[in-house]
Amino acid sequence: MKTLKFKLYEHKRNKHLKRMINAAAVIDNHCIALHKRYNRMWGKHLSCAKIQSHIAKLRKRNPFWQSVGSQAVQDICQRIEKAYKLFFKHQNKKVRPPNFKKVRRYKSFTLKQAGYKLLGGNRIEIGNRVYQYWNSRAIEGTVKTLTIKRTTLGELFMVIVVDSVNEPKTKFETSRIAGFDFGLKTFLTCSDGSKIKSPQFLKQSLNAIKKASRNHSKKRKGSSNRERARKNLVRKHEDICNRRRDWFWKLAQQLTDKFDVLFFETLNLKGMQRLWGRKISDLAFGEFLQILEWVATKKGKQVVFIDRWYPSSKTCSHCGQVLKELAIDVREWRCPSCQSVNGRDENAAINIQMVGASTIGLGDVRRATPAVTV
Repeated sequence: MKTLKFKLYEHKRNKHLKRMINAAAVIDNHCIALHKRYNRMWGKHLSCAKIQSHIAKLRKRNPFWQSVGSQAVQDICQRIEKAYKLFFKHQNKKVRPPNFKKVRRYKSFTLKQAGYKLLGGNRIEIGNRVYQYWNSRAIEGTVKTLTIKRTTLGELFMVIVVDSVNEPKTKFETSRIAGFDFGLKTFLTCSDGSKIKSPQFLKQSLNAIKKASRNHSKKRKGSSNRERARKNLVRKHEDICNRRRDWFWKLAQQLTDKFDVLFFETLNLKGMQRLWGRKISDLAFGEFLQILEWVATKKGKQVVFIDRWYPSSKTCSHCGQVLKELAIDVREWRCPSCQSVNGRDENAAINIQMVGASTIGLGDVRRATPAVTV
């Protein structure tokens, strides 16, 4: 499966797509209200078939609801049912049920088998109207779903999921592997000793973000000046996200060009977020790993994750001695067994490589890794 994203041309007819998104938001809130009422009375949730039948009857006498296709309505009901099943299954784990959403903040609707038609070139027909999009790449494979998304700035994007048939086979060489350790000061530390620092785009633009936020809060609510200030603040945040994502893509390309197998430690991102907050959001480890896995799969490379609880920082990479305790502010430590001096991040990266290599049956290859320059 492959996901392709295209931006729609700005045109006055786009108001019809935005109207569809607003109608999808109203239907979504109505379904959630029915579920809440049924759950309060009987302690259960409505089945997807019952809610779809109810919505189908209401759509016949509501022209606004008819603006969004039946395929999108079915998708809304299925998503709500899935969310309620997870809620009832994991109630003890503080999983919340789906809640109401403001119409202006509702983002998308999804069409599956019907409701759209690709006309070739850069044109697509949705709801008997033709729209144009930036045709940046060819659409290859069978189209499974089409989603129209609205950004905070009001721009529209078309997201297509296609069934890709060309899946590369994973091939790797024993000599081209590396372990990587994430850090707060150094973004990535490689097992060969090289380090990659994060630009920290949010930290660079924090003063501009604060200034735009103060400017927005001073404007009168409901005024055009406040809306203009809001869009200016959103553009600042989008610029940070775009620059960070561009750096992630380039870094992922460089790492997968250098190595065939890359080993990482499984991260507890929620726990890290509670401890370091904005710092973790700026580094965005999870987003980078998603991009790296996608690039590695496309190139036929492999990304391997080791167990979260493996003490990579406290284990000596020379003799295997494991320390009982290691404070987080200790950056270097001497092994009491072999007296070797270990850098915290470098030692962890080597251990991650060794454990990952043994996991996939490569044995001890920690000193066979070539250097990488990023």
